[in-house]
Amino acid sequence: MSHFRKLTHAIWPCQYHIVWVPKYRYRVLEGDLAEEVSVCLRIFSEQSYCEVVEMNIQKDHVPLIIMVPPKVSISELMGRLKGRTAIRVLRRFKELRKKRYWGNHLWAPGYCVDTVGMDAEMIRRYVRYQEKREKKIEEQQQFKY
Repeated sequence: MSHFRKLTHAIWPCQYHIVWVPKYRYRVLEGDLAEEVSVCLRIFSEQSYCEVVEMNIQKDHVPLIIMVPPKVSISELMGRLKGRTAIRVLRRFKELRKKRYWGNHLWAPGYCVDTVGMDAEMIRRYVRYQEKREKKIEEQQQFKY
């Protein structure tokens, strides 16, 4: 099976490695809280037509590899994921709101994002192969006329 996904006018394998942290990087993401964050991220990702490839909730950060269609903005996706998980988690775990430093915020502002692409050598081979293939097709077309 191909690792490419299809839309009406595009095929794509857009994967992103995204990492973000709880407010003040407190080590609170464990047990039921980590499970709730994991469930929320999967649900809200699917609602945005994204697919979680890999996720491992750590006590003080969330690393995520996710396939995102080209029509979805990473900044909008992250706003949705962080905002909606914060609302749901803070409703379920009311003790977090009682601590003065949390307020209505679960996550620290910002995130780190990087693309996960095909390796460079694979792309070089593809480009080389395409050039040879194009020349071969041109030669075959010349013989037809």
